[in-house]
Amino acid sequence: MRAPSGVANRARRQVNPVHVVLPGDVDDPARPSGGNVYDRRVCLGLPAAGRTVREHTVPGGWPRPGSAARRELARVLAGIPAEATVLLDGLVACGVPDVVTPHAPRLRLAVLVHLPLGDETGLAPSLAADLNTREGFTLRAAATVVATSPWTARRIRTLHGLAAHVVVPGVDPAPAALAAAAGTRLLCVGSVTPTKGQDLLVEALARVADRDWTCRLVGPLTRDPAHVAAVRALVDRHGLADRVALAGPCTGADLDATYAQADLLVLPSRREAFGMVVTEALARGIPVLAVAVDGVPETLADAAVAGLLVDPAGDPAEALAGALRCWLDDADLRRTARARARRERPNLPSWEATARCLARVLP
Repeated sequence: MRAPSGVANRARRQVNPVHVVLPGDVDDPARPSGGNVYDRRVCLGLPAAGRTVREHTVPGGWPRPGSAARRELARVLAGIPAEATVLLDGLVACGVPDVVTPHAPRLRLAVLVHLPLGDETGLAPSLAADLNTREGFTLRAAATVVATSPWTARRIRTLHGLAAHVVVPGVDPAPAALAAAAGTRLLCVGSVTPTKGQDLLVEALARVADRDWTCRLVGPLTRDPAHVAAVRALVDRHGLADRVALAGPCTGADLDATYAQADLLVLPSRREAFGMVVTEALARGIPVLAVAVDGVPETLADAAVAGLLVDPAGDPAEALAGALRCWLDDADLRRTARARARRERPNLPSWEATARCLARVLP
């Protein structure tokens, strides 16, 4: 007698591993990113959720790789057994449909989208359109599309007319940060790129230079050297070199220690599908000031929960400056935001829950 189909599918999933295709820098401490953290944590969590994992890292300049990287990705996919489940990071898969889609008939492809490729800030319109077209071909060939935020899922439907499963990032429990009453220790975490908007933050800080504060910009300095140079030039032009530190990448215990010494996380991003640094800050009871772009309002849940959201329309640097004035000048605001951030800590999603959700939606 044949087992019910649901039982058979569960048995197949327990026996057959998930082949996960990752960018080659996924574990590079010099180039941390939210996408890399997400990929690493779900790979670690899937076995406990009943899905064994086989990893394949593919170095290359994704999403626009050279010929060697394209050949390596083709070799990896060709070597995976027929009918296997393959989870591909969208950064690797979505720009090369000619490499990925020929394998769709023989493999169960799932593509994980953090941010649609064409939505990256600073792309020429023709390049953004080309990446969007390529992404659509890849996603339409996949058996399953996974989005890391509700906003990303809505964006995929708008761009490509496709439904996506939403599997949001988790966060690790962490000790509460030791807040300074004056709230003057500002922190911004993210790769120094136009998308993350550190130039907007420096302009905002220049407009509140009459207040007492320091700010650490923590994140890789190698993804867009021209933008890093522009941010440094802004810091020097405004005479802020003794108050704004471009600290470079920070991970593990060093990042924990950096959060522990912060009073306010500032997220000036121009695009942000989820904003993992928001939940990382809330896990430590740190309030958040953010530009209300894309998925950030949903991640923060409500501006009244644990910080301030500012409108991206108009002059976002001035909006950030106004919110910083409120934060630095209003002790009651700081106390209320800290209390709400600390109350939010037990309600944040775990990485274990993320892995369980992903395991359920994989083909």
